[in-house]
Amino acid sequence: MASSHHEEVFFSGSVARLRADLALALRAAAHHGLGEGVCNHFSIALPEDDSLFLLNPRGLLWSEVRADDIVLVDGDGRKLAGRHAVEPTAMFIHAAIHRIARKACVLHTHMPHATALTLTEGRCLDTTLSQNAMRFHGRLAVDDRYNGLALDASEGERIARAMNGADVAFLGNHGVVVCGERIDYAYDDLYYLERACQAEVLAGSTGRRLMPVDAGLAGRVAAQSLGERLQAELFFEALRRTLG
Repeated sequence: MASSHHEEVFFSGSVARLRADLALALRAAAHHGLGEGVCNHFSIALPEDDSLFLLNPRGLLWSEVRADDIVLVDGDGRKLAGRHAVEPTAMFIHAAIHRIARKACVLHTHMPHATALTLTEGRCLDTTLSQNAMRFHGRLAVDDRYNGLALDASEGERIARAMNGADVAFLGNHGVVVCGERIDYAYDDLYYLERACQAEVLAGSTGRRLMPVDAGLAGRVAAQSLGERLQAELFFEALRRTLG
């Protein structure tokens, strides 16, 4: 139940900016074909109190989400502020990753090419193939123990522990989770992860032998990519200008 304190926090300037950025990330994901119906969620912990999270609401397409649609919830999934309902299962994965993996921003999707790779024997992206894939070298975890829908806290906790501190987790037979310290950085990774997975799926579909690079080179490209995140900031601001 919302309190006056939570309402005050929700409408403060810093949280209002976070709500706007989270809504923009959702609209961008819809624009880039990364959404699935009204399912899946993006969340961001409040800097002032990381036991509280902003989350997209139940029943809205990502393409229609605006800042005033975002809701504030606690780690048990109780809505504290906002005008929409919260999907009861939404926080089982998100709350656990925020709490256990200590991730500020958590983006969970069933985006098509990344999900396709979770159905294969390797379960995840080969980070020695495309340049986009190399940025994720050494940053991936695989949870290959699909256990049905995440309908209780224990399943979310199992997934969070399987991440073992990684930024990106491929969930076998399910989808992916991409985490970051900021919304713009996390969204940049989400977008390029799907592009890398798309390239691998397309290359594999040719039937020709794939040509990976040396793991050392892939690691160097990953370090180069993470050494300067200005491109991620510029990308997000371009999305703000073009998607409103």
